[in-house]
Amino acid sequence: MDGSKAPIVVYLNLFISSNLAEPLSFCYHLVAQLNMDRVSNTKPHAVCVPFPAQGHVIPMMHLAKLLHSRGFYITFVNTEFNHRRLLRSKGPEWVKGFDDFQFETIPEGLPPSDRDATQDPPALCDSIRKNCLAPFRDLLTKLNSSVEVPQVTCIVSDGIMSFAIKAAEEFGIPEVQFWTPSACGFMGYLQYSELIKRGIVPFKDESFKNDGSLETPIDWIPGMRNIRLKDIPSFIQTTDPDDILLNYTKDAAENSLKASAIILNTFDALEHEVVQAIESIFPQIYTTGPLSLLGQGNTESPLSSFRPSLWREDTQCLQWLDKQEPNSVVYVNYGSVTLMSDQNLKEFAWGLANSKQPFLWIVRPDVVMGDSAIMPKEFLEEIKDRGLLTSWCPQDQVLSHRSVAVFLTHCGWNSTLESICEGVPVICWPFFAEQQTNCRYACTEWGIGVEVSHDVKCDEIEALVKEMLEADKGKNMRKQALEWKRKAEAAIEVGGSSYNNFDRFITEVLHNRAAKEQS
Repeated sequence: MDGSKAPIVVYLNLFISSNLAEPLSFCYHLVAQLNMDRVSNTKPHAVCVPFPAQGHVIPMMHLAKLLHSRGFYITFVNTEFNHRRLLRSKGPEWVKGFDDFQFETIPEGLPPSDRDATQDPPALCDSIRKNCLAPFRDLLTKLNSSVEVPQVTCIVSDGIMSFAIKAAEEFGIPEVQFWTPSACGFMGYLQYSELIKRGIVPFKDESFKNDGSLETPIDWIPGMRNIRLKDIPSFIQTTDPDDILLNYTKDAAENSLKASAIILNTFDALEHEVVQAIESIFPQIYTTGPLSLLGQGNTESPLSSFRPSLWREDTQCLQWLDKQEPNSVVYVNYGSVTLMSDQNLKEFAWGLANSKQPFLWIVRPDVVMGDSAIMPKEFLEEIKDRGLLTSWCPQDQVLSHRSVAVFLTHCGWNSTLESICEGVPVICWPFFAEQQTNCRYACTEWGIGVEVSHDVKCDEIEALVKEMLEADKGKNMRKQALEWKRKAEAAIEVGGSSYNNFDRFITEVLHNRAAKEQS
């Protein structure tokens, strides 16, 4: 049906089914309905475009829900692959949308697949770069020609979905970049061009991995201290000048400086030095985190409880946690992308078993490279009374549980920030991207973590777990983590830095610029 005729059909059907005795009554009813539609269509309309991975979709949903609570109509754009995963995980009722909140999809250009796993990052980034602009243009055209939704007034895209900036320029719509990494991670990406210019990257040969090159101090990045080459987001660790992830993230970081504004999911007290350094490059930056905390006050909307997990979550693990002693459990989760060898898996397994501490371990089916994660029978026998393994969980609820004492993590930013929000110290085993940067800050700047060697050994895991749960060092880190929790909560309270920054973002960027576009 032609969208421009849809309201007429709706109102004729209303007339037929209304049993109104007088035509005049119907006219009054029709005018009232038209006025309601006109009011609805004057809402500001934000199109939110996350990168298609769990660690990007969830913080974008936090931001979208906050905008929705401030009166915005939201179109949340998933890739077709991730939309299918969301249907399997949450069910069709959830993804029908909510009042003034709808889901749309665009293809990412990769071959169809029904796997419940994050797509290969290099292939995904390359395909997004080549294939997403045209369908996104078509979606914007469809939204702006529809009489059923308000005109699009802004685009809020993930920082590594640069095609949205190009589309926004073509349509004359303000475009906001939401960078889901930490501020220190984002600053690391901004250095890629300089590292290439200085001849440091790409590396000449593979010897850089073992010859100490990665220990080289980098002392010229504004706002970042005690940083080594190995602490820069890991896509620089290549010998290929045409490396997809190196060039994709370099270009994305540089393109972000063309946006109307940049949002970071952090808070000033945590990363103030690097935030100030970014502001000197790009003044229109807004630190509004932790977004998961900032949005907790709005519990009346059905949308408030919606968490777009791409894996089906096991909530029974919460009942298992209820049976454990306070501050006794090691929570282990490597995130949605990390891969490891079967040997790595076994080293972690026996380190946890030998620590004699209770643990909850999230083991994704695809966590082992090229194979399914299969645990030795003797390991399962050893830990049957004090270890629980499951494939996915509601991590925010796990970290807030009274029994959880420490988090063995890949140091993705969502996990790191959720740890800080709950006052839980971390044992860090970073995998890739800016996880190395987050690990460095957690261990040296924030005082809440210890790092596991890349070539993990079971003895090391056993020792670190015992140190974090039993020794003074671990107790002091827990105190420090609880202090950061207090500062995170202060940031999102009325009058706090993130609360005020989000207000400024709404006023200065979205409402004001949208008003100018409409005038």
